[in-house]
Amino acid sequence: METRADDFYPTRLERPTLSFDRLDPVIHSSGESRTQGPLSETDLARYERDGFLVFNGFLDQQSVRQFRDDLRAYEHDDEVLRSEGTITEPGKREIRSIFGVHELSNRFDRLTRDPRILDMVRQLLGSDAYIHQSRINFKPGFHGKGFDWHSDFETWHAEDGMPRMRAVSFSIALTDNTPFNGPLMLIPGSHKRFVPCVGRTPEDNYKSSLKKQELGVPNDDDLAELVDQHGIQAPTGAAGSLIIFECNTLHASNANMSPCPRSNLFFVYNSVENRLESPFCGNKPRPEFLGNRTNTDALTAIEVDSPRRTG
Repeated sequence: METRADDFYPTRLERPTLSFDRLDPVIHSSGESRTQGPLSETDLARYERDGFLVFNGFLDQQSVRQFRDDLRAYEHDDEVLRSEGTITEPGKREIRSIFGVHELSNRFDRLTRDPRILDMVRQLLGSDAYIHQSRINFKPGFHGKGFDWHSDFETWHAEDGMPRMRAVSFSIALTDNTPFNGPLMLIPGSHKRFVPCVGRTPEDNYKSSLKKQELGVPNDDDLAELVDQHGIQAPTGAAGSLIIFECNTLHASNANMSPCPRSNLFFVYNSVENRLESPFCGNKPRPEFLGNRTNTDALTAIEVDSPRRTG
């Protein structure tokens, strides 16, 4: 496949290619708009340096319990279980991910429009945003499989047609995240490099990659070099904690061998100035639950009923 003239981040190539510095800013706001929001200059500097931020106690425990009740209901809802957006563990019936959760209930939708979240999104992206993707990742006790190292942007660019690095993920823990139940691992500083990946993307690759990702995974040498330079961090925290991470930050998680399940809620915000184009891998677009192309109007804030804080 020939590289498109408008492709600033070529990937899924026939042979290994050297990684290179990102071509987009990490923080897209500037001047007065940079300072108008909940994130302090210290927060912004840390995000610029590391590619992620961690806030404990972001969601109050009453709200956490309500969301967990919803999750338990989804696990026994035949319609949800039969949905194409529900992904099970390889070779098992246990749920691995449910996509499109903000469309399942008003409670999830309202959380995506929490004004504190949207204000942070505007600070980071320098514009209004819409939901590119939402999901819940489950890791049942003893059997929850891991997620391989990857940059979300690499997949969204190749398979969804996201043109530039102007998206951010908000991950809210709905169960305690401990060192033992497969917490999110991130390579701080890795968001500043783009690592092209090798391998032609087959049509409908998502049907296998959502169970176990094999394409779009950086090679061992690049990963080893980045870890040697920056190390690995695995933020942990009680249910209700929040991790914000930049779309190109390399991350992964181990299998959950503990008896304690782990569930995290993810909302991905993409700038309204960065809407999807045709996939850069040359395939047809993935389904809407993976890469939203329809409901891309700027999100408007909805005041929440219970208090939340960012520190």
